[in-house]
Amino acid sequence: MELNPTDKDLVHLFQAGNIPAYEDLISRYTEKVYRLAFRITRNSEDAEEILQDVCISVFQKINSFEGKSAFSSWLYRITANASLMKLRQRKKHSSLELDEKILTEQDNWTYQRSDTCDVEYMSIRHELRIRLKKAIQSLPEDYKAIFMLRDVDGLSNIEIAELLNLSVAAVKSRLHRSRLLLRQELVDFQTSDEASTFQIMENDYSA
Repeated sequence: MELNPTDKDLVHLFQAGNIPAYEDLISRYTEKVYRLAFRITRNSEDAEEILQDVCISVFQKINSFEGKSAFSSWLYRITANASLMKLRQRKKHSSLELDEKILTEQDNWTYQRSDTCDVEYMSIRHELRIRLKKAIQSLPEDYKAIFMLRDVDGLSNIEIAELLNLSVAAVKSRLHRSRLLLRQELVDFQTSDEASTFQIMENDYSA
């Protein structure tokens, strides 16, 4: 085996029955597969299980990989599909951990007020966070994954399309729909004075 074989070299070796080549491939992508699985499921135990499932899938399906795309793209699609399947399996019992940046970095989701120690303000903020978490959990799994990857993790529409094996147009459409559904769930938080600070980023849909 070459000192620094490419993914393509390792794939060819593994398809020919070279097990060490498989081990090298997996070691290259273990951390990235785990991170992607966690991004979608927001659950470390699920991400670990998905990583194991992906390793098994690669071992079993490597001969179906024809090399028309990069090995990494093929691997990430397997990971994304396994992650979405995991979400469906725990649909009724999932509890996603939302990062605080949903409320702190996404100004469109927060109330703009300087007196953050105000009891009433903090109460509203806490209720909004709970309602937002529940609203995201209620999204269809495909919409939920796209929303988390785009608005929480900051991936581009193109990156999400490649990961989930979708067209960019489909990603934009589902992202737009997920934001509309969330806004409908949280519509009672919009008052006539605060509506302008609670707008979902419509301009991003056409980006």
